[in-house]
Amino acid sequence: MIRNRVTELLGVDHPIVQGGMQWVGTAELVSAVANAGAVGMITALTQPTPEDLRKEIARCREMTDKPFGVNLTVLPSIRPMPYLEYAQVIADEGITMVETAGSNPQQFMEIFNGAGIKVIHKCTSVRHAIKAQAVGVSIVSVDGFECAGHPGEDDVTNLVLVPAVRRALDIPIIASGGIGDGRGLAAALMLGAEGVNMGTRFMCTQEAPIHHNVKQAMVDSNELETDLILRTLRNTARVAKNSVSTEVIRILNEGGVFEDVRELVAGARGRTVYETGDVEAGIWTAGMVVGLIHDIPTCEELVSRMVAEAEELINGVSASVSVTAA
Repeated sequence: MIRNRVTELLGVDHPIVQGGMQWVGTAELVSAVANAGAVGMITALTQPTPEDLRKEIARCREMTDKPFGVNLTVLPSIRPMPYLEYAQVIADEGITMVETAGSNPQQFMEIFNGAGIKVIHKCTSVRHAIKAQAVGVSIVSVDGFECAGHPGEDDVTNLVLVPAVRRALDIPIIASGGIGDGRGLAAALMLGAEGVNMGTRFMCTQEAPIHHNVKQAMVDSNELETDLILRTLRNTARVAKNSVSTEVIRILNEGGVFEDVRELVAGARGRTVYETGDVEAGIWTAGMVVGLIHDIPTCEELVSRMVAEAEELINGVSASVSVTAA
């Protein structure tokens, strides 16, 4: 087993985090990840109201007695969201770990610190990671350019970003983006991370609450089948390549504004993809790691083989490399 500061802080067996995913991070997936000894995260804003989040937490507790967390992402939205109310529910319900993302988590720190909650904050740059440490988070999740969702605007891959953040911080970091197997876990540890965050890979598991057609589309994809949309608006998002993403890029590259693509990128259309299996029905999120996904295992199978493969690779490298003093 891989034991380090991340497993100790979060009280889990394996330093593998299932990141927040809109419409996907529900009790079914989260409990399966937790039961596998990793960190499952309910996506707060998948629940329409804070009270619905409270009910989802209770539902998840019926499926697992292991610790799990909640993701709270703050991003531009068409309608105002009661973020502080969601945060208070998280604290009231005795959740021990939270993943924050999208903007500075400082507005939530008083609530979370008061409840003894460990905060994992997702960052896409060294400067944001330094700020996150300064406001008191426990762990920084480093999102490289490979990741699904919002990779920031700097286009720095994890091969550079993880060691750069490691050098700048004292607290533990985990690597997010481009990771889907034991080789990625082992590489992240070598780069200075103490764990990994995976979204896309957990989407392609048996317990993920999305249509089989979407999972099969990921199995059938290669590493080139994602698109970066909304780049001209400096709100870049990596999504699965399809006719809708291609159209969004065309409109914006020809001088369009957000209003011209609002309907195309609507979250409701993405939800339709997951529910119906029509992968052309809207925008849906996927990372470059789709090129490394070749099956649809259970969460238990995925986590256990990742850890076993990482340990084997690390031990194999140690045994095969001879270091001679100069």
